[in-house]
Amino acid sequence: MRRVAGIILAAGEGSRMGTTKQLLPFRGKSILEWVVESALASALHRVVVVVGHQAERIIPLIEGRGVEVALNTEYRRGQSSSLNCGLRSLGPETDAALFLLGDQPLITPALIDTLIRAYRCSQHPIVMPVFEGRRGNPVLFDRETFPGMEGLAADCGAKPLFEKYRERLLKVPVEDASIHFDVDTAADYRRLLEQYGGGTPATFNSRERIPS
Repeated sequence: MRRVAGIILAAGEGSRMGTTKQLLPFRGKSILEWVVESALASALHRVVVVVGHQAERIIPLIEGRGVEVALNTEYRRGQSSSLNCGLRSLGPETDAALFLLGDQPLITPALIDTLIRAYRCSQHPIVMPVFEGRRGNPVLFDRETFPGMEGLAADCGAKPLFEKYRERLLKVPVEDASIHFDVDTAADYRRLLEQYGGGTPATFNSRERIPS
């Protein structure tokens, strides 16, 4: 049975938010902790969390939870640097990597397992969820694609690989709108709290506050 590792991308500065969004409170925990717990409750054989910005605050939240931490010292170069940082943590026993965003607290273990099962039953190098005709995250990449990530630059993420492998993408229909919901802006965070019972919005730093 092919092994899939989870790589949680949590190194960004949250420049559009004006604060470190991974640390924002949601239902009594940080947003990142929800992502970590879903990953650990799934069929992933190991979980790596890539940290960078404010790593000194993030690491204590996830230590002792059964995850590995990968420090991306080049996180300011964009998401592609975090993709590769996570991949460097994986050994030859790992057949594929599922990349999860550290600002998607609504992703469930069931969704993760759906993608893993689809991968194991197919020969596709990239597996992605689709809801109402739109692809979302998390996305799974077979080891075949790993060398192609090494040449990715700046903040493009893995999008160039979608084009390269467009004939071999496996799109998995899901009934889960959370694949489209990540917390990029203050408005996103407020919507998360209002729609999913997160309580009172947190106060941002001096640069920005959550709108009331």
